[in-house]
Amino acid sequence: MPRRLGGTPLAVGLAVLVPAGLAGWLLWDGDGGSDDGAKRPVAASSSTRSSPSAPHPKPKPTVEPTRSPATGATHSPAAEPSPGAPAATGPLSGKTVVVDPGHNIRNSRHTAEINRSVDIGTGRKECDTTGTSTDAGYAEAEFSLDVAHRIRDILRKQGAKVTLTHDGDREWGPCVTERAEIGNKARADAAVSVHADGSAVGNRGFHVILPAQVKGGAADTSRIVGPSKALGERIAGYFVRDTGSGPSNYIGGGTGLDTRGDLGGLNLSTVPKVFIECGNMRDPQDAGHLTDADWREKAAQGIADGIADFLGG
Repeated sequence: MPRRLGGTPLAVGLAVLVPAGLAGWLLWDGDGGSDDGAKRPVAASSSTRSSPSAPHPKPKPTVEPTRSPATGATHSPAAEPSPGAPAATGPLSGKTVVVDPGHNIRNSRHTAEINRSVDIGTGRKECDTTGTSTDAGYAEAEFSLDVAHRIRDILRKQGAKVTLTHDGDREWGPCVTERAEIGNKARADAAVSVHADGSAVGNRGFHVILPAQVKGGAADTSRIVGPSKALGERIAGYFVRDTGSGPSNYIGGGTGLDTRGDLGGLNLSTVPKVFIECGNMRDPQDAGHLTDADWREKAAQGIADGIADFLGG
C-alpha cells in the first residue's frame, strides 16, 4: 500500500553540511520558513523546533524472506565477538547502546506467534511483522541484522557496551514489547531500531522516526521525547554525511524526521530511542544501495556517528 506523500523531493548536497568540527549537521526545517515558503537549514544539534507529526501506521507487505545471492557479503554472527566480550576502551566507555534489528528472518514461519495482539499503551498491535523485501527477495530482516552488526562493531571499538535485541538466533520475534523492555532493562543511554521501508516506486530516501508524546497504560514517553529528538537529529545529519543519501521525499516534509505515536517499540521505551528507515526497498534506486555491502557499511557508520555524537563521544 503506497505511503502518503509527506513533502516535495529534497536534493541534498555537500553544501547542506557544516564543517565536521561543529556540533551537529544541518537538517532542513520543515516546520517553517521565510514568507515565500522556502525551507531554512537548522543545526541538528541545537534545533528546538517540533518535528513534523504524522502518527499513521506504516503498512508493510507480508513477504517470505529469502536471501538474494547478488546482495554482497553480510556479517556472520559467528564472526562477531561473543555477547559477553569486554568492550574496548575509548570515548564511549561506560555508555550502553541497544541496537534493535527490525523484524526476524524467520517470522514468516511463525505467523500465529507474530500476529498475536500486544498492548503498546495507546492500543494494541501485532507482536511483530515479517517486514518487507526488495523485488529480488532481499529481506528487510536480513538487511537490518547486517547493519546492526556493523553498528555494534563500530561502537564497541569506541568503548561502548552494545546489546542487540536479537542476533538472528530466535525462531521469531521478539515482540515489540520485549524489544522496548530490553533497552529499558539495560538502562541504555541510547537505543536505535534499524529498518528499511516498503513504499511505492519513486519514493526514496531515509527518515528517522521519533517518539510522540504519549501516555496510556504502560506507555509514557514524557521523559524521552526531548532526548530522543536530539538523538534522531544527530543520526539524520550524520546519515546524510556518511551515505550521501537524502531525506525521504515522501514522508517528513524533507526533514528526514517523522514523529509517531503508534509504535510499541517507542511508546514503551523509557530510554532515548528512535527508529531509522534507511531507504525504500521497493524503489530500484534505493534497493541498489540497500543491497550493496559497501553502502551498508556507510549506513552503519552514519548511525553510529550520530549515536556517538549524542553520547558525547
